[in-house]
Amino acid sequence: MAFIPHTDEDIQAMLAAIGAPSIEALFDEIPAELRAGPLERVPERLSEMEVQRLMRERAEQDRQPLCFIGAGAYEHHIPAAVWELTTRGEFYSAYTPYQAEASQGTLQLLYEYQSMMASLTGMDVSNASMYDGASALAEAVLMAVRIHKSARRVLMPATVHPIWRRVVESIVKHQRIELVELPYCTEGGHTIPESLERFAGEDFAALVIPQPNFFGVLEDVDALTDWAHAHKMLAIGVVNPTSLALLRPPGEWGETGADIVVGEGQPLGIPLSSGGPYFGFMACKQAYVRQMPGRIIGATTDLDGKRGYALTLQAREQHIRRSKATSNICTNQGLMVTAATIYMALTGPEGLARVAAASHANTRRLAEQLDGLAGAEIAFARPYFHEVVVRLPRAANAVLKDMEAQGILGGFDLTPYYPELGDALLVCATETKSDADLAEYVQAFAKSLKAFDLSRFA
Repeated sequence: MAFIPHTDEDIQAMLAAIGAPSIEALFDEIPAELRAGPLERVPERLSEMEVQRLMRERAEQDRQPLCFIGAGAYEHHIPAAVWELTTRGEFYSAYTPYQAEASQGTLQLLYEYQSMMASLTGMDVSNASMYDGASALAEAVLMAVRIHKSARRVLMPATVHPIWRRVVESIVKHQRIELVELPYCTEGGHTIPESLERFAGEDFAALVIPQPNFFGVLEDVDALTDWAHAHKMLAIGVVNPTSLALLRPPGEWGETGADIVVGEGQPLGIPLSSGGPYFGFMACKQAYVRQMPGRIIGATTDLDGKRGYALTLQAREQHIRRSKATSNICTNQGLMVTAATIYMALTGPEGLARVAAASHANTRRLAEQLDGLAGAEIAFARPYFHEVVVRLPRAANAVLKDMEAQGILGGFDLTPYYPELGDALLVCATETKSDADLAEYVQAFAKSLKAFDLSRFA
């Protein structure tokens, strides 16, 4: 804190008023063995000039390697105007818009965000964001169970992000909700609709449908959605928002569309930032809007007939009885949503489609050059978006270390999560990668594998 307003005299006056001899006495109920000791490893204070030099040196250690990691967080170009506007004081320091009369700007922005996300997903209504994509999926599972009422099991494909599946499991397992994992096709990397027939007739609340899935592969969403509805389950879509500029939105999957849609909003103008903060989005059919967690902003007119915005639905335990609340996550990511709204407004539908198309084209070009190179091969023979799985003749972690030494973050090691694939990388290329970047990747990749080939004969 830059300024502490209380003088020693103020502190003594307050202590005297409550009858306490010292500040330390206020904490006498805490046993001595539980108290933190002095901060012994804190270095001596530095001058402003010394601090600036230290921070420059720390920043230089990070370097700026070429990044080909995706796996749920993507390096996209962010127009300069996005964060110039987002970090203006009106947005940057704005708090939750409980007072509508004092928060019309924030409320209007959230309303525009909801309108854009409903349009992008093809759904009836969107909330004003969730904590992140993983927790949004957990909330969708809880929402589906509330709607279904009788079933407490959900079909969860293994092609959903493995870390997201862990998050969902952590959140729902103590509420007697079971996640039943669905295997994937080892040749295509997708969920086979016919493989679901063994669950026909059983009581499930929902089927989760990723598009594209964690491998970047496109699922047969029409068949999966219709199968879920035919067996009295809800269909929960998990989507990449950038891909929706090219792919059919979940609201149009199958005969009647998905029921709930969630995803990670980071691709929409949020920098990687070493893992956050990001934001989750959620949309659903109008029939289920009162089971949706989070806030929903509505537009109305005041007594003078002027346009106005208000918090229309907010079924959280801050506002209603705990037993009636839809979620105990009492936050959204308002600042990230502000950036995403500005990003979508600047790029527009055509711009977002160009981003998606360029990302897909770059990944295709990279995959074509890697397939068959020094013993590597593309793992799945299915259409994909902007990520692809590459099998390796060498340990994936060793390849990644070699490539990092050459200034390239080569991909995401799938070995700990999908050991059945052997040594495999998930590789992503977005619109930020030039032809020279792709060539540099291929050269570093080949160098790593060829060095391994030579070492076997040394």
